[in-house]
Amino acid sequence: MSDLMGQAIWDFHHDNSPEDLLTETTISELEVMSVAYLFREFDKMNIIEKKAMELTRGKVLDIGAGAGAHSIYLQDELGMDVTALEISHKSSEVCKLRGIRKVVCQHLLDFKEEKFDTILLLMNGTGIFGKVDQVNTYLNKLYDLLKNDGQILIDSTDLIYMYNELNGLDLPIEKYYGEVEFTVYYKGKKQKPFPWLFIDFEYLKGLAKNSGFKAEKVKQVGSAYLARLKKI
Repeated sequence: MSDLMGQAIWDFHHDNSPEDLLTETTISELEVMSVAYLFREFDKMNIIEKKAMELTRGKVLDIGAGAGAHSIYLQDELGMDVTALEISHKSSEVCKLRGIRKVVCQHLLDFKEEKFDTILLLMNGTGIFGKVDQVNTYLNKLYDLLKNDGQILIDSTDLIYMYNELNGLDLPIEKYYGEVEFTVYYKGKKQKPFPWLFIDFEYLKGLAKNSGFKAEKVKQVGSAYLARLKKI
């Protein structure tokens, strides 16, 4: 979660004149994101998110919790033991104020806890990997946090559809086409662009195997998909 997204979440929760977020990547134009969307309830979640909620079980780690939409549903509606992990201090405070009982403000690679039955990485969960050469570093960390019979539910989108005659984009030669830079704008401020990874399922499947996981695709909607990773 970016610093400006954290500020937007804070403003929305405290009714402090929140505004829409603006986002863009190196291969897409400026888009508007309503902050209210980050506070959505289950009926407003997309098909992939609802499938992830359906499959979640046991002790849960929600990585990149944001405003806590998934954590709150799992904790309050399904009675699950959920830990919300969020790197933004303001987002973490909002999660606590919204009633999430276990909130940790820390980078995933620094996080140390008991093991989990389900680890969630949603809203393009592969994004936090940043670049392809960092994927196995993160997957190895997730392996350590997962119980032997546990599962990781992670979503992403295959961006190959962006590289066609209609969009006029050429496939990059020196890097994987799903590596982009993400920029956030809020209330006239611009955050420094940061790397964000979209990855096709077959590539994720191969990288997951390198870290001791078997990957299966459990839901696909257009170019987006939800994958489940389990230890081999």
